[in-house]
Amino acid sequence: MTKEEQDILLKEGKMLPVMEHFYTIQGEGAHTGKAAYFIRLGGCDVGCHWCDVKESWDPDVHPLMDVEGVAETAASYCKTIVLTGGEPLMWNLDVLTSKLKELGCQIHIETSGAYPMSGQLDWITLSPKKTGLPLDEIYSQAQELKVIIFNNHDFQFAEEQAAKVSENCKLYLQSEWSKRDAMYPKITDFILANPKWQASVQTHKYLNIP
Repeated sequence: MTKEEQDILLKEGKMLPVMEHFYTIQGEGAHTGKAAYFIRLGGCDVGCHWCDVKESWDPDVHPLMDVEGVAETAASYCKTIVLTGGEPLMWNLDVLTSKLKELGCQIHIETSGAYPMSGQLDWITLSPKKTGLPLDEIYSQAQELKVIIFNNHDFQFAEEQAAKVSENCKLYLQSEWSKRDAMYPKITDFILANPKWQASVQTHKYLNIP
């Protein structure tokens, strides 16, 4: 297949750069503890300095894969599918999510919201980043807001972001992993003073699973 043919299929969403896909337990947020099949797409230009999957940033190092084949593999394990990255909304998700829906799946996504929405999505986790703020239209669609706490200013950022989502959106604060010993006591105090928030912990890291 020529590069030009690949580029057409990529634009159409029939092939996507897949860094990895695997069956595990959701470790974070509202669906913590649930079995889920993760599809991690390559490509992200938001550029968080504390990102724990920087190897996902360059889409060119990840193979373009036929999305219907990936969808069939995912659905054979589990009907809860998580699209993550990288930044999955960099790509056209229409074909992938249509196939997953055809196979009876519930589709979750974790996104910075910096790109327009595409695809059929059942649960949108918005994890906004200061380096690439969400598009205005994304806020109202989020079921879950998850703000990563790296420093004290992030609490103010979290409140600014919470003011933009719908009143039914679940609100989570999650420490950046390397700062957890310092930040979770502060997160605890903040939640006790602001009980609309909940704590999210990366339980998969404690369980030593992907």
